[in-house]
Amino acid sequence: MYQTDPPRPPQETMPTMYDLPSELVGESGLPDEFHRIQADLLSETCQPLTYPSEEILLASDLNLYYDPRHPLWYKRPDWYMVLGLLSASQQQDLRLSYVIWQEGIDPFLVVELLSPGTEQEDLGKTLREVNRPPTKWEVYEQILRVPYYVIYDRYENHLRAFQLIGTRYEAISLPENRFFLAELELGLGLWQGSYQQTTGLWLRWYNSGGWVPTRKEQAEQEHQRAEQEHQRAEQEYQRAEQEHQRAEQERQRAERLAEYLRSQGIDPNNLP
Repeated sequence: MYQTDPPRPPQETMPTMYDLPSELVGESGLPDEFHRIQADLLSETCQPLTYPSEEILLASDLNLYYDPRHPLWYKRPDWYMVLGLLSASQQQDLRLSYVIWQEGIDPFLVVELLSPGTEQEDLGKTLREVNRPPTKWEVYEQILRVPYYVIYDRYENHLRAFQLIGTRYEAISLPENRFFLAELELGLGLWQGSYQQTTGLWLRWYNSGGWVPTRKEQAEQEHQRAEQEHQRAEQEYQRAEQEHQRAEQERQRAERLAEYLRSQGIDPNNLP
């Protein structure tokens, strides 16, 4: 491509998501069934109060291209969130990958689900090899400067979270295995329960009212509310029916008394 004067912007000259590979290329720690279910739960319960849903990208195993100087380098976080980004409204616009130099917004939070083959790199315990791409920890901490990095080890039921303070990640204290993100008015924590017919300890979002419900839980709650409303209506009907019966009994007693008085030559309408 010939140089133009003035030079064309990177958005026009750099490779786009259509030019870059979006499939896994010989990577370790391939997504398994747990990764899929856990990512679904994170996405389903992630409902920040501070951002509309159409301005949040929730991605799972979507290639993240981060360095315009090395456009083929990428990481593939198990789950991540980008804020202030309009989501695709048309199917043909759905992303094949997330390309930083095209999107212009870095992720706000990254979640890695530890696998035996990726544990050391996820935890920042591996050194970068010469002439090789940087490690995940280096990319998230030093290149993209992702504000929050969360690591969940389901084998040890161990949750770790880090916040970018200055230029380095610092561990976040996790009382009761949870922490709150004021920017979202949401928190992340470990929840024991059943999701997609699978019982276990899951990473899940919560708010001031408790665990954010899944669609199934919302439907069950709506069903319970409808049942309660039906029961209340039934009770109101029964009370009204009882009042009607009492009123009818009173009317019949009054009629019998009036009939008796008339039989005694007394006009019930002239009683003092």
